[in-house]
Amino acid sequence: MAINLCIFMLLTISISPFISSALPNDVNWWCDKTPNPEPCKHFMSTKPQKFGHVLAKSDFKKMAVELAMERALRAESHTKWLGQKCRNEREKAAWADCLTLYQNTILQLNQTLDPTIKCTDFDTQTWLSTALTNLETCRAGFVELNASDYMLPLMSNNVTKLISNTLAINNNGSTTPVETYKKGFPAWVTPGDRKLLQTAAPKANLVVAQDGSGNYKTIKAAIDAASKRSGSGRYVIYIKRGVYSENIDIGSKMKNIMLVGDGLKYTIITGSRSYGGGSTTFNSATVSVTGSGFIARGITFRNTAGPQNHQAVALRSGADLSVFYRCGFEGYQDTLYVHSQRQFYRECYIYGTVDFIFGNAAVVFQNCMIYGRRGMAGQEVTITAQGRTDSNQNTGISIHNSRIMAASDLKPVQASFKTYLGRPWKQYSRTVYLKCFMDNLVDPAGWLEWNGNFALNTLYYGEYNNFGLGSSTSRRVKWGGYHVITSASEASKFTVANFIAGQSWLPGTGVPFYAGL
Repeated sequence: MAINLCIFMLLTISISPFISSALPNDVNWWCDKTPNPEPCKHFMSTKPQKFGHVLAKSDFKKMAVELAMERALRAESHTKWLGQKCRNEREKAAWADCLTLYQNTILQLNQTLDPTIKCTDFDTQTWLSTALTNLETCRAGFVELNASDYMLPLMSNNVTKLISNTLAINNNGSTTPVETYKKGFPAWVTPGDRKLLQTAAPKANLVVAQDGSGNYKTIKAAIDAASKRSGSGRYVIYIKRGVYSENIDIGSKMKNIMLVGDGLKYTIITGSRSYGGGSTTFNSATVSVTGSGFIARGITFRNTAGPQNHQAVALRSGADLSVFYRCGFEGYQDTLYVHSQRQFYRECYIYGTVDFIFGNAAVVFQNCMIYGRRGMAGQEVTITAQGRTDSNQNTGISIHNSRIMAASDLKPVQASFKTYLGRPWKQYSRTVYLKCFMDNLVDPAGWLEWNGNFALNTLYYGEYNNFGLGSSTSRRVKWGGYHVITSASEASKFTVANFIAGQSWLPGTGVPFYAGL
């Protein structure tokens, strides 16, 4: 599913040639320094009063984001109008995803422009990375449902190129995070949150119980009630033990929601949406969350569609600064969709077959148990499929101090199912394993091609100080983008302190805290 960087929203715009100026305060001069100068020049030249004289890089950076926002708003409006053009249920399903994703893109761009939000360059790079990921996800929905031939040409525009320009401009500055910690917790976790994570039974705002002993019998009813709360402080929903067959969506307006279960063996949220059942991958999730500051503890997220239905997501997260602590994720293909933003997973159990940890978030997994399962005959097990499409996105998958093993159904037959650490879903796919135990299920080659030579020189795959029977790098792939990392300073780029802007994990009681390696 490789893509080119120019797709989405309104009708295709013809762009006339421009003569570049050599003057540093001229818009053309600045546009020439971006990856996609032509749309930059075209749109800025149409509004000289707004996008005219540039005094400094900071002025141009703001102009570039404002331009991307302006075009994204027009694209969203055009996308709404296109809904009436859908000819069948597949096109309608992909279109509905796109509308949601465009709205979230506008939210991300708006955050970077809002003067009341004191964001760092790293925050900006995260939100712009998310905006670009949203547009790629929109396109991918039409492609995977074989509905791209008619609708995608109607949605073609330059918004993706304009956002790519903003990423490149912002990335030229320093995006190194600085964060302070108090007793092993990052500064953004309030004292109240620390107590919630360490307390066996935190005080809940709402209780969900199937036996009627709580406020609601379904999680959806509790989420609906929480959406009507005033303010955006931490809001705790305690979900008592039970198997809840529900599809849950916690939207971007619902910030600082915390779901607390009775343990991953006892509180289970399950669904069965899938590609085979007619859903897009994006919309197949049993639980999806985009509200920032989300925390889950002691819950299993499950998708039971099975390997024969292909893409079937248990949890999709596009929630910035989100934490999953002692949670389970069970599925087959595409179990855990780490879609976008900054995420951290601590002491979690993750099960799947094909690309079962995938997406384009900046995410760190620490002290997690990752299990390959038995899939369909002839299917390889691929643990990760990371989706970075632009070299300036600050995204990737970092798996630290975790264990890679065969699940009980795979172990007796693992000789018949080759297992790989990952494969390059997108051009700049980036995944690293740091100090992990790898059992003998991992194939000596380690990594698998996606499609021929695609992305083998532009990806970044790394292994650092791993151990176990499957960890030897002597017979690993010889790709240009594969690295046996020997330098601690290189490996430390992918630690929680450096890779997710200091937005760290929340350790359990008695578990050592590692900001670095």
